[in-house]
Amino acid sequence: MMELNVSLSFECCSCDHEIGVTLKCEGKGLAAGLRTVAAVNIPCPMCRAVNQLCFEPSGRVRAVWPVKGPRHLPEPSVN
Repeated sequence: MMELNVSLSFECCSCDHEIGVTLKCEGKGLAAGLRTVAAVNIPCPMCRAVNQLCFEPSGRVRAVWPVKGPRHLPEPSVN
């Protein structure tokens, strides 16, 4: 099985803080080579917002999106 450590750097979608992470990638998906794209959720250490990071095994960041938490449904009032 292939295994690869990938270092990535990106800005938080909420506060623009520079974030650096090193990820351990492994599995059959790495055999696809340049066609492989992976995604991971990374929380910002400054504002705690969660960013979804799409990247290639080469270390190229494809996209970063904010992850929205589950929406709470309003509860009916007891009047």
